[in-house]
Amino acid sequence: MTVAVAFAGMKRVAPVVFKAGCPDCRGRFELAASALRLAIGATSRTTFYSFTCPDCGASVRKPAGERIVELLTGGGVRTLRLHSTV
Repeated sequence: MTVAVAFAGMKRVAPVVFKAGCPDCRGRFELAASALRLAIGATSRTTFYSFTCPDCGASVRKPAGERIVELLTGGGVRTLRLHSTV
């Protein structure tokens, strides 16, 4: 079987983008999944997503509730699972 035959029925999918905002410069923009990072901790206080603002270069970290976690993981955002040392 050739590669062309194996992928013949597949369609091109548009890349996923996420709308975000910077609390420092108040910029509003869209980010690709590759521009975001998601950290899932043991509690809601240790679960967050982060990115670098494309307008001002600030490092941004925002809390991620259950729905945000679902959207980001479903959209292909790289995820780090934080484990407790206890």
